[in-house]
Amino acid sequence: MAEAEGPPPQRKDPKTANSGDRGRTVISRALAILGAFTLERRELTLAQICRLTGLRHATAHRLVGELTAWGALERLPSGAYVIGLRLWELGALNPRGLPLRVLAMPVMEDLHAATRQHVQLAVLDGTDALVVERISSARAVPVVSQVGGRLPLHASAAGQVLLAHAGEELFTEAVQRGLARCTPRTITDPATLRLTLAECRRTGAAVVHEEMSPDAHSVAAPVTDSTGRVVAALSVVCADTRTHLLVPAVVLAARSISRGLGVGAISQGTLNVHTHQPFE
Repeated sequence: MAEAEGPPPQRKDPKTANSGDRGRTVISRALAILGAFTLERRELTLAQICRLTGLRHATAHRLVGELTAWGALERLPSGAYVIGLRLWELGALNPRGLPLRVLAMPVMEDLHAATRQHVQLAVLDGTDALVVERISSARAVPVVSQVGGRLPLHASAAGQVLLAHAGEELFTEAVQRGLARCTPRTITDPATLRLTLAECRRTGAAVVHEEMSPDAHSVAAPVTDSTGRVVAALSVVCADTRTHLLVPAVVLAARSISRGLGVGAISQGTLNVHTHQPFE
């Protein structure tokens, strides 16, 4: 699975091509610093930040200091920097983050107890599925995903659920971005993917066999809010090829979370999140 590598490099203006970080706004520079951190790069030194962002040392030093003072970054005793708790605090305010996870966790725990397999909750983020919660099992099949990690929409069960209920615009964007082949069984043909997504909408679940990782089979079902919009996907990942046996349990669990979201949305007024319009 390809991890997010931060924002794309800024296109340099020929007039400022040799002037370091001139021509970039303060906000874009600060975001570039934060975007340099990934699941694979949790700790970065100032020198590494400069190299990854293209910022001059003086500029990076000043902005890193301000981000640290605000709490967006934390400095370790070693001198390296990590993402600060202030960003976690802000992230918890997102309606697809902590509120969704709190409502989903009891259902996920029941599903995990029944299956003893990996149970994941993912939301749509750009052209990826972002894992916001997961309950793992030590005896389950090894998986590459983790909380905060990203899944390809076309190659994961959770991703296919989210893509199936998103709009034609997102489907086109995902195809144009490229349907990367993760395994020999990954769907890379747009026409085949379109038929797969149609079947997902018809049956109410997505079933994937080794499309993302060898020996990993998964089932996912949509989680909806009070308006019927799909806001997340609940999935189970296992080594057993008989995933059809898990479909009823996963669908029932997803519907249970959906009912909780409906009540939560009415009482709290915070869980109705925007998603793309579904396919016609």
